[in-house]
Amino acid sequence: MATTQSDGTGTTVDYIIVGSGINALTCAAILGKRGKSVLVLERENVAGGCMRSDEITVPGYRHDVMAATFVLFVTSPAYGILGEDLARHGLEFAHTGSPTAVVRPNGDHLVLTTDRTANRAHFEALAEGEGARYEAEIEKVERDAGLIFGLLGGALWTRKTARLLFGEVRKRGTRGLAARLGEGLRPARLWLENTFENELSRALFAPWVLHAGLGPEQAFSGEMARVIAFALEQAGAPVVRGGAGKIVSAFRALIEEQGGRILLEADVDKVRREAGKTRGVTLVDGRQFDARQGVVASVTPNQLHERLLAEPSAKTDAVSAESAPRSPASGYRYGKGNMQIHYALKRPPRWNGEGLSDVALVHLCAGIDAVSKAVNECDRGMLPERPTVCVGQPHALDPGRCPEGAGILWLQLPETPRFIKGDAAGTLETPADGTWSEPLREAYADRVEAILREHIADLDDIVIKRTVHSPKDLEAMNVNLVGGDPYGGACSIDQFFLWRPFTGSRNHETDVPGLYQIGASTHPGPGLGGGSGTMLAEHLTRSKRRIWPF
Repeated sequence: MATTQSDGTGTTVDYIIVGSGINALTCAAILGKRGKSVLVLERENVAGGCMRSDEITVPGYRHDVMAATFVLFVTSPAYGILGEDLARHGLEFAHTGSPTAVVRPNGDHLVLTTDRTANRAHFEALAEGEGARYEAEIEKVERDAGLIFGLLGGALWTRKTARLLFGEVRKRGTRGLAARLGEGLRPARLWLENTFENELSRALFAPWVLHAGLGPEQAFSGEMARVIAFALEQAGAPVVRGGAGKIVSAFRALIEEQGGRILLEADVDKVRREAGKTRGVTLVDGRQFDARQGVVASVTPNQLHERLLAEPSAKTDAVSAESAPRSPASGYRYGKGNMQIHYALKRPPRWNGEGLSDVALVHLCAGIDAVSKAVNECDRGMLPERPTVCVGQPHALDPGRCPEGAGILWLQLPETPRFIKGDAAGTLETPADGTWSEPLREAYADRVEAILREHIADLDDIVIKRTVHSPKDLEAMNVNLVGGDPYGGACSIDQFFLWRPFTGSRNHETDVPGLYQIGASTHPGPGLGGGSGTMLAEHLTRSKRRIWPF
C-alpha cells in the first residue's frame, strides 16, 4: 500500500496513471480491484477528462459540458467488471425508449426506438420491404457479434485474437473470412444506398458515422454505422443521472475505497527513466512520484512523445534542430474539431414533429449528401454552410438536472474545423491566422441556432441563456482534445485497429519498458467504453510477464 504526505510527495505505488478520462479511471479501478496500488494524476482542477458536468448557463441547470451519452459504457466489458461497484457509489443511468431520431429540413422525421418490432413497422411504412431490410442488417450484427466485438473490443496482438480469427476461418473458410472483413471496410454511403430505398431511412443513420470520427465516404464507416444502429436498439442512449460528473465521482469513490488516489492540479512534466526503464514521473512543480511496476499514460501521441518523453537538449541552433530526430508523433494526424452549444430553457422545446420530445439525440440533417458536403467543407478548413446538428435533450431522460418543468439542450457539431480557412456560406469573416475567436464562435453558433429555430416552434420564447464552446475552448479544458478533436486523432483506416496510433504499435506498449499508453489515440479508439483501460488492466493483472503474448 502506498504512503503519502498531504500533497502526495513521496508516494510510491505499483502504477501511476497520467490523466483521468474514462480509460484512465477504468484502468485504475480494475487495477485496484485486482490488488494493485494506483495513483491517478490529473493536470486540471477537476477529474474526468471529457466527462464533466456543471452549471455553465444559469444556476439550477446542470449541463454535460462535453461527453453525454454512455451507450458504449453500459455495453462494455468495463461495465461488466465494475458496474456493481460503481452502482454502490451512486452511479445510475437514465434511459428512454427513443434513443435517436433524424429531422430533415422539410420536417420529415424518423424515430428509432429500442423495440425492434416497432422499428420494423416504422421503416416498412416508408417503403415496401424497408423494415425487413433494416431487420436483416441488425440480425447480421447479432450473428457476427463474436467477430465484430472481438476485434473492436479486444487487444489485437494476442493469442486470444489469433484463436478468434482461426475459429472464424474454420467456420467461414479463408475466403469467407476475407470477404466478411472486406465487407466491413465499406463506406457508409455504399452501405446505406445499397441497403435502404428511402432517403429518410438513410438520413437516420448517416450522421452517426460522425460520432465515430469518420465521414460517410471513409472506409469502415458503413460497418460502424450498422454497429451503432444495433447498439442503439439494444441499449438506447443512456445518460448518467445527475450529469456525467456523477460517474467520475463514483469512480473516484471506488478507487479510493481500494486504497488508490486521484491527485488534481498535478501536471506531469516528464516520465522518469533509469537504465532505459520507467521509474516514475516528475510534475511541473518539481514533485516526484515513483512507480514500482509501471506508468500508464492516457494521453495523445504528441503529449506522450513531445512532452513526457522529450529529452532536454542544449543544442538550440537551427542546424541542430533540423538534424534532430523527428518525434514518433510528428506524422500522427488529428481529425475534425467539435463545437458544443448549451441552452437553458424555461420549458422543454415544442418540436414541429410528433414523437420527438422524448428522443435522447435528434440529428438535424437532410441526409447522406448533406453530411458528406459538411464533412468535405470541414476537412478543407471551411465553416460548413449547413452543418449536421446533434441535439441532446437530457431533461427528457433526467428531469432532475434542471428546475421542474424546465429544459436543457445539448448541441454537438462534429464537423467543425480545427483551423479555419474560410466560410463555405461566404457570410462570416474568418481570421487570417485560422484560429477561433469569441466573435466568430458566437456568429457561427447563430447559424446553428437558425437551423434549430426551423424545427422548434417556440425556441425564441423559451431560451434563458446560451453557452458555446469552440474547438479552441474545448482544447483549453482538456489538452488531449487537440484542436478540439474529441476522438484522439483521425480514425481513418491507416490510424485504426493494428495501426493505432502508429503502424508499428502493439496493443498498449511503448518502446520504453514499463510505460504504457491508453486513451482514444490507442486501440480500440474513441468513445466512452473504457476499452483500452480495460485491456491494459486485464493484461497487467493476468500475468507477471511484462510483454504481450506475441
